Amino acid sequence: MNKERYNELVDLLIKANYEYHTLDNATTLTDNEYDNYLREIYDIEEEHPEWKRDDSPTTFIGGTLSNDLDQITHDIPMMSLKDVFNEEEIIKFDKDIKEKIKKAKYVCELKIDGLSVSLRYKKGVLVSAATRGNGVVGENITNNVLTIKEVPHKLNKDIDIEVRGEIYMSKKTLNDLNKVREEKGLPLFKNCRNAAAGSVKQLDSKVAAERNLEVWIYHLPNPEDYGIKTHHEALEFMSNLGFRVNLENNKIVNNIEEILSYIDEKASIREELPYDIDGVVIKLDDLSSHKIMGNTVRFPKWAVAYKFPAQVVETKLKDIIFTVGRTGLVTPNAVLEPVMIMGSLVSRATLHNENYCISKDIRINDTVKVIKAGDVIPRVDEVVFKNRKGNEIPFEMIKTCPMCGSTLVKKDALYYCTNEKCPKKDIEKLIHFASKQAMDIEGLGDSIIEDFYNLKYITTYVDIYHLDKHKEELSLLEGFGEKSVNTLLDAINKSKSNSLERLLFGIGIRGVGNKTAKILAKRYNTLDNLKKANYEELKDIKDIGETIAQSIVDYLADEDNIKMLDELSSLGLNMTYLGVDAVDNPNFTNKNFVLTGTLTNYKREELKDIIESYGGNVAGSVSKRTNVVIYGDSPGSKYNKAVKLGIELWDEEKLEEMLNK
Repeated sequence: MNKERYNELVDLLIKANYEYHTLDNATTLTDNEYDNYLREIYDIEEEHPEWKRDDSPTTFIGGTLSNDLDQITHDIPMMSLKDVFNEEEIIKFDKDIKEKIKKAKYVCELKIDGLSVSLRYKKGVLVSAATRGNGVVGENITNNVLTIKEVPHKLNKDIDIEVRGEIYMSKKTLNDLNKVREEKGLPLFKNCRNAAAGSVKQLDSKVAAERNLEVWIYHLPNPEDYGIKTHHEALEFMSNLGFRVNLENNKIVNNIEEILSYIDEKASIREELPYDIDGVVIKLDDLSSHKIMGNTVRFPKWAVAYKFPAQVVETKLKDIIFTVGRTGLVTPNAVLEPVMIMGSLVSRATLHNENYCISKDIRINDTVKVIKAGDVIPRVDEVVFKNRKGNEIPFEMIKTCPMCGSTLVKKDALYYCTNEKCPKKDIEKLIHFASKQAMDIEGLGDSIIEDFYNLKYITTYVDIYHLDKHKEELSLLEGFGEKSVNTLLDAINKSKSNSLERLLFGIGIRGVGNKTAKILAKRYNTLDNLKKANYEELKDIKDIGETIAQSIVDYLADEDNIKMLDELSSLGLNMTYLGVDAVDNPNFTNKNFVLTGTLTNYKREELKDIIESYGGNVAGSVSKRTNVVIYGDSPGSKYNKAVKLGIELWDEEKLEEMLNK
C-alpha cells in the first residue's frame, strides 16, 4: 500500500464517475471493478488519513453536473447508499444497528438499476424534477419527466411534497429501441441504465417521450411533516397519493435471517423481472431511529445496498452454435474452452440474441469474460479486445432453423422457428414434460427421449402413456432389458397420480413456470375449473398479470391442446390439485432447511414440497442462516459443515416426529 497507488485509484475513479454520471457511458470500469477500487480507497484512507485528497470519490455523493441543463439545489441532500457485498457485511450492518436500536425492524426493497430522481409538488401539482447530480445540486429534467406516464402531474391531494425514486428503462423497451437503432445504423444502447440516464437528460423532451421510461418511488425526505413514523408507512402514504411504489416487492423483516431469505428469494427471480435490479436495499423501518444512527459524509448509517455477486472468468470462445427451445425461440450459444465457474465446469454460455452479440461485437476465437451469478445460466458478458489476434470471425445470425431448415421469423429482437413440426421443439417439449420439476418420470432422460422420438415411439405427451404398447420392442434395444423397461413403465404409470400443478407446468404454457402452476392449481383445484377461467379474473391473480393470463387463455382455447388434455385424462392422469395449503407448524414455519444424503421414505422434491407447505424454506447449501439439516445415508460435507456450525440435525425418525407434532 503506497501513496502512488492511492492517487492512481482516485484519478481512475474520478474519470469513471464523470463517464457514468455525466456522459452516462461507463466505459473505463465495470461495476465490479469500480466497487472493488472504491473499497480499496476506503481502506487506504482509513490507514493513512493524511493522504486523503479533497477530490476523493469517498467525499462526494454523486458525479459532476452537465453543462447543458439548468440546475436545481436539493433542500435535503440526495445521499447514496453504502454498498455491501456478502453475508458477513450484512450481519455487521445489523449488529451495528442493534447496538443502538434493540428491537430494530427493516424494510427490504429491490435495488432498481436506473437513475435517481427528486420530484417536487406544490399544492399537488408537479413543479420540478431533478437528478441526484453531486448530491447537493442536480440537473433540471422536469420537461422530460413530464413525459413519463407513471409520474403523476397532479396528486390526489393538494399537498406540498418532495418524493424520490428511480427512473429506469424496461428490458423490453431497450430491445425495441435497439431494434430501431439497428435499422437506422445507430449505435446500440449497452444496457437499460445507460439508456435511461441518457434519455432523461435529452434537451428535446420529444426524444425522452419516445424512450418509454418508467419510475418507482421509494423515499420521502421529510416524513415528519406528515406525521409518519415508519418507512413502510411512508411508502403506503406515497402510494395513496398516486405515486407508483413497488409495494409488491417490498417487505418488512424482523431479523437477519429474514433479510437473507429475502435476498435469496429476489436473487432467484432477478432474471424474470421486466426491469434490471442489481441488488437489494435494506432500510431501518423506524424513522426516529434514523436520527439515532445518523449519516456519514456520503451515506446514511440506517440503510445499505446489498449488491448481487457475480463471478467473472476469462476463456476462449471456440464456436457459436444455435439451439431451438420448446417455444421455437432460436438462441445463439457460445462454445467455450471449458472453465470452472462457481464450482462447476462450464463449456457453454448464452449469448442471448442477435442484438446482444452485435452490440458487444462478440466473435468466434475471442477471449471473453463469462459471468455466472447464483444459479443463473452462464453468459458471455464482454470481449477482452486487447487479446484479439486478427483471426476472429464476426457474429452472423442464421436465417433458417438448425433442426428443420424452416425460415426463421423475427419478432422484436428475437428469432423463432414457427414450424410446428420442427423435431427439436418437440423433443425439448417432451424433455421438459418428463423432467423432475414437471411430471418427474424417472428413467426418461434427455438422450432416451431423443432416441425414442427418432424411433417414433414417443412424439407427443400422449405417446408417453402408450409406451407399454412397445414393451417387447423396447426390451430389444441396446441398454434396455425386461427389468429396465418395466421400471420405466412403472415410473410412467406412477406419474399419472401427480398433483395438477405438475401437469400444468409440464405441458409448457408460455409464461407458466413452476410457481405459477402451483398458484393456478391451488386456486382452481381442477383442470375443468381452470378451463372456465377468463382473462379478466386470471390477470388479477397475484403473480399472474396480463401477459401470462392471455397466454393461459390462448392455450386453453386451442382445440389441439384441449384434445391432448382430454386424452391424457382418459388415460388416467390426475387432473386435480392434491397438495395441502400452508398450515402453521412451528417446527417448520420461517425456518431454513437443507437436505443431504439418501433418504429412505421421501424423494427430495416430495419432502421439499412438504416443508414448504408448512411454511419452511429449503436451500441447497449450509450456511449460518440454516436452522436444520435433514440427513439420510451417506450425508457428506453438508452434514459435516452443520456439525461444525452447531446447526440442528434431524434424521428421518426425528423428521417424522416433527411432522406429526
